[in-house]
Amino acid sequence: MTSPPLSQPSPPEAALALVVPSLVDVFLLFLRLGATAFGGPAMIAQIREVTVHRRRWLDDATFGDGIVLAQSIPGATAMQVVAWVGLVSRGPSGAAVAFVGFGLPAFFLMLALSATYVAAQGVPTAVALLDGLQIIVVALVAHAAWTFGRPLVKSVGFLVIVALSGVAYFLALNPFAVIVGSAVAGLIVFRRLPAAPPRATANALTAPPPHERWRAWAVLGTVVAALFGLLRLVGGRLFTLTALMVWINLFAFAGGFSSLPLMLHEVVTVRHWMDARTFMDGIALGQVTPGPISITATFIGYQIAGVVGAVVGTVAMFGPSLVFVIGSAPYFARIRTSALYARASRGITASFVALLIFVTERFAAGIAWKPASVVLAVAAFIALVRRVDVLWVVLAGAALWLVVR
Repeated sequence: MTSPPLSQPSPPEAALALVVPSLVDVFLLFLRLGATAFGGPAMIAQIREVTVHRRRWLDDATFGDGIVLAQSIPGATAMQVVAWVGLVSRGPSGAAVAFVGFGLPAFFLMLALSATYVAAQGVPTAVALLDGLQIIVVALVAHAAWTFGRPLVKSVGFLVIVALSGVAYFLALNPFAVIVGSAVAGLIVFRRLPAAPPRATANALTAPPPHERWRAWAVLGTVVAALFGLLRLVGGRLFTLTALMVWINLFAFAGGFSSLPLMLHEVVTVRHWMDARTFMDGIALGQVTPGPISITATFIGYQIAGVVGAVVGTVAMFGPSLVFVIGSAPYFARIRTSALYARASRGITASFVALLIFVTERFAAGIAWKPASVVLAVAAFIALVRRVDVLWVVLAGAALWLVVR
């Protein structure tokens, strides 16, 4: 197996057929989940709970494959897991619908926050609300780390890889190197782990014939070239913004946090599009906005060219992630039955747990902790462990903080 299940299903549950949702159902579900996707990769635990255990759009092992795939390619991890769920449920159109639905709430909220950024500074209620959401974000990420790490906590090898990966993240080592190192460690530590047996499901992915494959890539390449050409004609800065965000996405392994140093260097140091303080404010808004931290691209785009810049920056940052998932998924299915893959993917899963722990620490470090905030964080964590809907945890927690702060 590539990822630890939340729980072993009972025989009657395991025997149930998978459900094939409509595209409307896919869009509406992920639109709702996207509205509460605080904490970036923490939301993956909630996505698995809803799509695997409640709606049975795919099985737990297939969902685990999606986590490993998302960790193995550049891009926003949570967004790519969403695309994977849509892909195995309804094909490429399902991937696109799920991806867009999940990302829209974060985009519109970040757009609104960017537009009111100056006016909102210093407003007590707005500041208090953001403080409360930051506390809940810590609980969400900590819960995700607990969810994915608990089933394998008795494995000494798994704990060793988690510890080493965590140290690497805290030392700011290249995330791609951490993932590769974790995969190699998995080959060594889990050398007795057998290969996963072949699995045929109603939503299995298969590679297209060569002629269809090249035709699809040719069409995609033509569309991308045309868009770049149009942006070049419209304005040089928009073209530069697009190329920059695409380039950053190519190096964004292990989630959105790996994209932030590159953003800071290119946007502040190299191009002087904004000062460091404004950039850090954008990161803070990204931390309390549903969706991945790389939604900061919307803030950067808005500061550069208004609404058009926000749209261009967001599409350029996240568009490649969708292409990577759709393009690599059919071939990924071929290798999942390899014994080498099974061992390496266990190591990658351990690095994912380490990433969640690292993100928890990063979020927690920015909070001025006091007794009330500790109580709120613990209460939110307990509610999530007891499987209270994340929407109610976020709404109730934010409202409570406004009263007791």
